[in-house]
Amino acid sequence: MDTIRVWDLPTRLFHWLLVAAIGFLWYSGGEGEALMVWHMRAGYLVLGLVIFRIIWGLWGSRHSRFAAFLAGPRRTLDYGKAFARGRAPVFAGHNPLGGWMVMLMLLSLLVQTATGLFATDDISLEGPLSGQVGGATARALTDVHFWNFDLLLILIAAHVAAVLLHRLLGEPLLAAMLTGRKRVPDEAGPDLAFVPWWRALLVALPVAGAIYWLVS
Repeated sequence: MDTIRVWDLPTRLFHWLLVAAIGFLWYSGGEGEALMVWHMRAGYLVLGLVIFRIIWGLWGSRHSRFAAFLAGPRRTLDYGKAFARGRAPVFAGHNPLGGWMVMLMLLSLLVQTATGLFATDDISLEGPLSGQVGGATARALTDVHFWNFDLLLILIAAHVAAVLLHRLLGEPLLAAMLTGRKRVPDEAGPDLAFVPWWRALLVALPVAGAIYWLVS
């Protein structure tokens, strides 16, 4: 086994900011008008984080890129069978099942934040774009916003369970997302350099500006 750099700082910041924001969204949803204002602001943050992660999945460091961890159906099925038998290989980045879980969560988060822009309670609270659609459409998108959050909670629970299971099997995924380094088999590859930090700023600043323009 060897210890190599796997997760760059932008990927780790994305992960932990997302954890904090989703926790606050769960706590603040439907808890009074004053708190709902912050609920919506946290939703804007999540939307920006998701868009950043999608771009970073194309332009970030090696193991943060989708091309590094998205596997075809056969490879994913083979990994699932090996994992069920307790003989799954250790991957430097996301394993095939973990990679698809990342994509499902990003998709669910994108649906959640996009529908939140149109959501309304038909009384005093509404998303910044709810006035751009008819009342029936806004209510339908609000329903999707509520239903999808239940799906998102299921995905989060599955993700947490997988992390705990991997820890029991001797693969500390949580520690890797904290430190950026992970113990992997020697044949997994060398300790690769991360892309420069300013590249993350080139992504984050326009995304932040676009979100600000959208909601204001």
